[in-house]
Amino acid sequence: MSVVEKAIRKLQEQKQHPAVDPAVAGDASPAHEPLPAHSADAALAGRQPPIVLERGVLRAAGLLPPEEDTALLSRQYRKIKHPLVAQAIGRGVPRAPKGYLLMITSAMSGEGKSFTALNLALSLAMEKDLHVLLVDADVAKPQLSHMLGLGDSQGLLDVLRDPHLDVESLIRTTDVPTLSFLPAGVGTEDATELLSSSRMSQIADLLGRHDSRRIVIFDSPPLLQTTESPALTHVVGQIVVVVRADSTPQPVLLDALKTLQEHPSVSLVLNQSTRSVTSAYYYYGYDYGSERPNRDSA
Repeated sequence: MSVVEKAIRKLQEQKQHPAVDPAVAGDASPAHEPLPAHSADAALAGRQPPIVLERGVLRAAGLLPPEEDTALLSRQYRKIKHPLVAQAIGRGVPRAPKGYLLMITSAMSGEGKSFTALNLALSLAMEKDLHVLLVDADVAKPQLSHMLGLGDSQGLLDVLRDPHLDVESLIRTTDVPTLSFLPAGVGTEDATELLSSSRMSQIADLLGRHDSRRIVIFDSPPLLQTTESPALTHVVGQIVVVVRADSTPQPVLLDALKTLQEHPSVSLVLNQSTRSVTSAYYYYGYDYGSERPNRDSA
């Protein structure tokens, strides 16, 4: 068993006897109180045509699995998303503060965070009572924006620069009715400062509170290779760290987790595990832990 797998197994054991944070249990934020049935994103459909998720193109780019493995991946993500949804909306557990704002990241590049962000968003969009907004916050390398043909479109960075821009006006619907997308926006040298600003906190709050059914997923830069990613950790309620099986070095993982040690909700997803499947190229095995990791875990 690898070091990473041992760390995740210990997190799973801890999860069986979680300590309830009084601050979480007492959270009375009205952000996700039930509202009359409606789709806030439906109003966006009249302005611009929906983005067509070209499955073949996304598969060729390594952002979706091969077609013959889609059903298997779907089952994997159902297991991963349930604890995240539970904390986001308080389904059977105390709702985590800002739990509906999720950040997907990794220690280094090449570990599959954008793949995880997209496929988790697609899985969450299958829920009957949720709307999902996928935000390309990897402003240094906005792969999702480019793959969806929106590399030059206004997005997150633009609304951070211009207080007169309405962030909802920049959100694009997709051909998945319950999934929408916010591009990274036009690049700038002061991206770190913009993501660290009070304006970013305000925008994240607006995105989460605009629709009582919305879960927002931020595809974030790697933790140890950019300065933008740590800036985002302060505005989200849940963080998912993608760890590539048999690849991520132990010191690298520990350094990444150390940057998150003050965050109340950190999860790990083991990516590209081949223990139970035949293909080794894409994400197929997973492990999940929702307790905050510590250095002794690994």
